[in-house]
Amino acid sequence: MIAGQLALVNAAIFAGAAFYVSVAEHPARLYLDERAMLVQWQPSYKRGAAMQASLALIGCVLGLIAWWQIGDWRWLAGALLLLAGWPYTLIVIMPTNRKLLASDVSHPNTETRGLIEKWGNLHSGRTALGIGATLTFLWASLG
Repeated sequence: MIAGQLALVNAAIFAGAAFYVSVAEHPARLYLDERAMLVQWQPSYKRGAAMQASLALIGCVLGLIAWWQIGDWRWLAGALLLLAGWPYTLIVIMPTNRKLLASDVSHPNTETRGLIEKWGNLHSGRTALGIGATLTFLWASLG
């Protein structure tokens, strides 16, 4: 059962980080001018992507171990919700990420603000997946 508890903790960390970005960091970023916004977003995204990808993978593996040990489908469901962040990011968010990462911070264009606003809306999907996984793991851990 330790794998399940660790999966729950991991999913909660993932969801908390994603929630923080959605409700605090990103809205604050939108008060900046386009250049400052892009200067802040680029390194923040790179650091956050590495952290969230790792948390999603570890949480998924732990959820799969709990499912294998216990046999309760809810552990599998939580693991798949966490893992769903990978294809969601690659298919849905990555085109916006690529444009923002390729943008020259010394010369942001008129598209910059719109792309960053779009990114924030798309990131909310990752937040929802993390919260869904956390609640599913919590449900499974309660019996």
